[in-house]
Amino acid sequence: MYEFKRIKRLPPYVFAIVNSLKMEARRRGEDIIDLGMGNPDLPTPKHIVDKLIEAVQNPKNHRYSASRGITQLRMAICEWYKRRYDVDMDPETEVVVTIGAKEGVSHLAYAMVEPGDIALTPSPAYPIHPYSVILAGGEVRSVPIGRGTDFFDEMQKAFKSTWPRPKILIINFPHNPTTACIELDFFEKIVSFAKEHGIIVIHDFAYADLTFDNYKAPSFLQAAGAKDIGVEFFSLTKSYSMAGWRVGFCVGNKEVVGALTKIKSYLDYGMFQPIQIASIIALRGPQECVEEIRKVYESRRDALVQGLNNAGWIIDPPKATMFAWAEIPEPFKKMGSLEFVKLLLKEGGVAVSPGIGFGEEGDGFVRFALVENEHRIRQATRGIKKALNRGS
Repeated sequence: MYEFKRIKRLPPYVFAIVNSLKMEARRRGEDIIDLGMGNPDLPTPKHIVDKLIEAVQNPKNHRYSASRGITQLRMAICEWYKRRYDVDMDPETEVVVTIGAKEGVSHLAYAMVEPGDIALTPSPAYPIHPYSVILAGGEVRSVPIGRGTDFFDEMQKAFKSTWPRPKILIINFPHNPTTACIELDFFEKIVSFAKEHGIIVIHDFAYADLTFDNYKAPSFLQAAGAKDIGVEFFSLTKSYSMAGWRVGFCVGNKEVVGALTKIKSYLDYGMFQPIQIASIIALRGPQECVEEIRKVYESRRDALVQGLNNAGWIIDPPKATMFAWAEIPEPFKKMGSLEFVKLLLKEGGVAVSPGIGFGEEGDGFVRFALVENEHRIRQATRGIKKALNRGS
C-alpha cells in the first residue's frame, strides 16, 4: 500500500458527510434547502461579464498569461487600495495576482514554511488557514476566537507558551466562520506585536465589503507599518460575486509577495487572460454593484435571524460576512454539531455546516451560509422550527 504522509495529516472531511446525506435526500425527491457551503448564488454584474465576452473573442488573449498577473490588473489593484483605504502600493513589487485567495494562501505557505515552523491561527478557522501550514510541513498552534474571547490576549498567551516561537500569524477579519469583527486599533496592536517578535502576518480580507449595520471593515494595510511585517489577501468572489472566476490577489510586504510570485512562476501560468481583463473592469468600473450585493446579504441575514428567533433559536445578528454562526440550542448541545446538522437535514430539510468542520472549538455551533433568497431562507427557518420541536 502507498503511504502519503501529507494526506495522512488531514482529518476526515466532515462537510462531505453532510453533502452525501443532502444528495441522498434529494435523490429521494426531498426539497433540501442548502445553507451549507458559502457558494455565492448572485450573478456576476453584467458589465464584468460583457468585458469577459469581449476579451474572449480576441485570439491574442488565448495564449499563456503572466503568473503574477497582467500589468494593468496589478495597477488596478493598487488604484483600488488607494481609493478604498488610502494605501500606496508598488504594482511591480508589492502585488501578485492569485487564482483565488485559497490558492494564494496555500502556495504562500509552501514558499514560507519549513519543517518545524509553527503558525498561529484562530480556532475555529476556515480550514485552509491551518491546513495550508500543515500541508507545507509546519505545525499549528490554535488561538481561540469567538464571543467573550479577547483574541489578541489569547494570541499573546499562545505565542509566549509555544516553543520554538511561532513564525507566522494567519488572521481573517471579518472572520469566517465566527463572523467576529475588529477595528483598526486591533491591527495596530498586531503590527506592533509582530515587529517586536519577528512574526510574519497573513491577513485574509475576503469579506471586506459584506458588512452590515454601518460597520466598515478596516484593511490590515491601513495600520502603520503593516507592510513591514505582512501581507493581505483579497478575493473578488464575494464583493463582485465572481466565485467561479477564481480571482484574488496578495499585496503588501515585498519580500513575502516576492516569495509567492517566485513559487507561482514554477507552478502556474496565471489565470485565463480574459478573466484578468474583466477583473480590471470590476475594480475600475462602477462600484454600485458591490453595494447592491451587500444589501442583498444584509436582507438575507435579517430574514434568517428573524426566522430563527421565531423558532425559539436566538442568535446575535452578524455584523459582516455571508454567514451566521449560531450556538446550538441548549437541549441539543450534547449531540455535537455533526449529529445536530443531521437532525436539521432529516427533520427540517435544511443543510448547514457543522462547527466541528472548522476545528474542535467549533463543535458547539453550526454555520449558516446566506446563499438562498429570502423566501427560501424563511422556508428554511420554518423547517428548522419543526425539527427543533420534533427533536426536543
